[in-house]
Amino acid sequence: MSILIKKAKLDGERQDIFIKGNHIARIDADIDKDADQIIDAREKIAIPSFFNGHTHAAMTLMRGYSDDLPVQQWLEEKIWPLENKLTQEDVYWGSKLACLEMIKSGTTFFNDMYWHFHGTARAVEEMGIRAAISAVLIDMFDEDESRRQMEYNQELFEEHQQYSDRIQFALGPHALYTVSEKSLLWAKDFADEHDLKIHIHLSESEDEINGVLDKHNLRPVEYLDKIGFLGENVIACHNIWLNDNELKLLRENDVKLVHLPVSNMKLGSGFFPYKKIKEHNFSVALGTDGCSSNNNLDMMEEMKFASMKAKIHTMETTTLPAEEAFDMATINGARMFDINAGKIAEGKLADLLLLDLNRPEMTPNYNTISNIVYSANGASVDTTICNGKILMQDGYVDGEEEIIEKASQMATDLVNR
Repeated sequence: MSILIKKAKLDGERQDIFIKGNHIARIDADIDKDADQIIDAREKIAIPSFFNGHTHAAMTLMRGYSDDLPVQQWLEEKIWPLENKLTQEDVYWGSKLACLEMIKSGTTFFNDMYWHFHGTARAVEEMGIRAAISAVLIDMFDEDESRRQMEYNQELFEEHQQYSDRIQFALGPHALYTVSEKSLLWAKDFADEHDLKIHIHLSESEDEINGVLDKHNLRPVEYLDKIGFLGENVIACHNIWLNDNELKLLRENDVKLVHLPVSNMKLGSGFFPYKKIKEHNFSVALGTDGCSSNNNLDMMEEMKFASMKAKIHTMETTTLPAEEAFDMATINGARMFDINAGKIAEGKLADLLLLDLNRPEMTPNYNTISNIVYSANGASVDTTICNGKILMQDGYVDGEEEIIEKASQMATDLVNR
């Protein structure tokens, strides 16, 4: 299978991009090659596709279900009771809807933590994008449940091998207030043994900090460092309430950070300390969180809010410029999950987008990256390619009507069940 993209704007010049198999084989001003598919991209700009560093994909079924409530009331009275009703089929259709939304807004990879692992994996496999998928590991400090969770994740690790290499298996210990030390240490050992990522919520709220302090007389990062949990395979999400010592410990252990600006604003969680984090030279990616706390999966919107929120926090217009926000949504995410993408270059995986230059929000085009970060939105994406396959062209994804109809039905049934 081959694709020839003709005359796309790339790094300020008109270039042809030849894709063979699932890699970018050649980039040149004029490529004279036969291809199975040819795309006329004279009115398009080519950019790498986006990496969503933290999601609960099937929560698309809960979009708008319980907005603007206090966080604990939102969780305890609305979200958790609804999640207790979820079936694998619910998660499958909710995840298909999430994949559709991500494809249409230019995302080809997401890092997910949710219930019913195989529902999400089936959806990703069918939709043609990439994901790191972890089951939610929660034991609520119960030894029997801890043992069950270990056995379940071992089974899932074996079962995940039925899927393509577009799907990474990860471990998902939920948070320090829901997972015992025994389970945390098991997750660390198992992940190290099998070269897996560990996906965890960290320092999201002030209540979380106070709870860990009361229990261990240590802040969350200090506690994780003491028990030997931290490491280069840990993907920590949120990271709002970090002090200087915690930043130092995270950096010393090469922990990767995911920033979730929209979710953190909506839930009133606080400010991601980007200026200090940058001073420590962290690897930072962006994520959306689930659709009950965002409420969309648009990484262009996430880039804009990341930059704006950092500027408000520091009261400095130079904080988190457009180029840095763009890297957080592309190359940083690719590196974080060991995927040979995030940049359009020969030898890279063919994961890329074509944006329509003739849209009003892209006009005029003094600075393309600034337009993408501050002006564009998911609807600006014309074509999405992942793993050398066209998943969307001219803004249309095959089968999107069925997915929207079925997911809407599943959401209604879930609420009424």
